[in-house]
Amino acid sequence: MLGAQEQRSEVARLLAQIREEYEAGQRGLIGLAYGSAQHDFITQKMENMGVLHNQLQSIVGDIAIAMVSDELKKAP
Repeated sequence: MLGAQEQRSEVARLLAQIREEYEAGQRGLIGLAYGSAQHDFITQKMENMGVLHNQLQSIVGDIAIAMVSDELKKAP
């Protein structure tokens, strides 16, 4: 079981990674050629966010979605 400091670090890491996946997906809307490559790229980023959210939820519980929402508000 993780200690309190390790949990905070893991939560911070997961939130940062979720934000990075989101930002990459957003950039994919304009950065890739239109069509299936763009769709596949964005789909993968959103699926990655889901996996990370599940990991976060296993640490903090149901508040995870609110934490993700707050983190994504910071994204450019």
